[in-house]
Order: sequence, then C-alpha cells, then structure tokens
Amino acid sequence: GLARFQARLGLAPDGVLGVRSRAELNVAPAARIKALRVNLERGRWVLPLMGSTLLAVNVTAFESYYLRDDCIAWSGRAVVGEPFQQTPEFTANLTYLVLNPTWTIPPKILTDETLPAIRRDSTYLSRNDMVVLNRDGAAVDPSTIDWDRYDGRTLPYRIVQQPGGTNPLGRIKFVFPNAYAVYLHDTPARSLFQRPRRTFSHGCIRIERPMALADLLLDDSVWTPAALDSAVALGTEQTIPLARPVPVFVLYWTAWDAEDGVLHFRPDVYGRDADILAALDAPFTFRGVTP
Repeated sequence: GLARFQARLGLAPDGVLGVRSRAELNVAPAARIKALRVNLERGRWVLPLMGSTLLAVNVTAFESYYLRDDCIAWSGRAVVGEPFQQTPEFTANLTYLVLNPTWTIPPKILTDETLPAIRRDSTYLSRNDMVVLNRDGAAVDPSTIDWDRYDGRTLPYRIVQQPGGTNPLGRIKFVFPNAYAVYLHDTPARSLFQRPRRTFSHGCIRIERPMALADLLLDDSVWTPAALDSAVALGTEQTIPLARPVPVFVLYWTAWDAEDGVLHFRPDVYGRDADILAALDAPFTFRGVTP
C-alpha cells in the first residue's frame, strides 16, 4: 500500500516510510482538493486545444510523452529548469530536428558562467571546443577581445560550442520555435535522469531516449534508426524537417487523473499554484464591455 502511494506521489516506490513519504502522508485532504481545483482550471485552458497526436512535457513530474492517435507511443524522464531559471508553460509546433547541434550560449549563461570562466582561464574556449563568431559568422581570435569590457548582453560576438561529447545539447535537439527559446534535447549528463527531483537545466528540457523519439516523429523509411546513428557518427550539424508539424505542450500539472482512474500529485516546484488558487477563490466581478 505504501509503495502504491509513493508511485502516485512521484516518490521511489520502495515501501520504506522515509522523510518524504511521511511528509506526503501528512498532507491534509483539503490541500489535495485545492490542488485538484487548480489543475482542473489548467485543464480548462489547454485540454480543448489538444488533438490525438502531440508531444507533451509535464514539468512537475519531470516526464515527457509522445501521443500518437491517443496512445502513448514514447515516454521518458525529463530534466527541467532550476527554480531560478524556470521552464515556462506554453504550446508550439515542433517543425524540425537537428543532429549534432551546435550550442550558441545565451546571454544569461554568458554573463553568469562563460565570461567569468574565460577571464579566469584563457584556455577555457579551446578546452570546451567553443569558437567566437562575429555578426557575419566569421571566426574571431579570442585573444584580441577585451573580455572585461562585456557582459552577455553587450558582447558583440556569439560564442558557439561545436558538436561533440562536451556539448550540453548532446546528439540531437527538437525545435519548436517559441518566444522563450526553449526546446527539447539530448544530454551527456544522463546520470541526472536517475534523480527523483530533476530541476537542473537553464530552462530547456533534456530528455532520455531522444533517438527513439526522433525515429517515431520522422516515421520515415529513409531516416531509420541506423540512418540516424550513421548521421550522428559523422559529427556534423544536420537539420531534418518533419513532414508534418507536431503540437508540443509544455505543461505544469501538480495533480491529474491517470488512465486507471488513480489520482496523482506532484510538488509545486515553482510555486505556481497559489496565484491560480487565489484567483479561483476571489469574488466574481463582472467586467462589462463598453459600447
């Protein structure tokens, strides 16, 4: 019974009454009801938009799913954004994949991590297979740049990490253009998938078994698993468009009803439930339209 309860709460179902299991058992029924109300409201927002085929990520469960014709064709664990670099909620259309992706380092990571590392160690760029490019895409000698003059937003160059074993995007990324520059991708840090709470990224979503997902999405006699592996082995960046866009839903469900009718709950890792609950509890105010 305890193991079943742990599985419903996203805990390791080991049947051991540890600290986290005890804490979840002590959550009052009223709190669970509040979570259900909040997520019924979330469902009202997005469920009417969902078709029978889609790619979904549930941020709080650290899981991703590919549904084809209302059946789960693929699922896998996910790593999402840290609490101070949260993965947003949105929907977009997945339109292409990139094998052996390069990684253009975004401004915040430049400011917080990359530029300080370059100032400390002049070999940092070469050791991490990174190149500096100007606005025209031409390579720039890093030794000619006064790194102390810039932060991530004022730097007039792009720093791009080449494909390879140290690239944080791994072998493949899944691109669905959006205002947040968030996408799904592989990762060399696969040990993080074993952690129960997987909030380690800068906002993008790392997924396990990405090549299996790519094979299903492409559904192409040319792009077989062997062909994908061969293309990855070349080590060069390659873009593969999808024959049809696939809707992507990045969701934040802290409670849901599984197919077997069992309720599941997850921690509100980003603290987003309170605002929705407050809005639901607020007195109703009619705002008429001025003619």
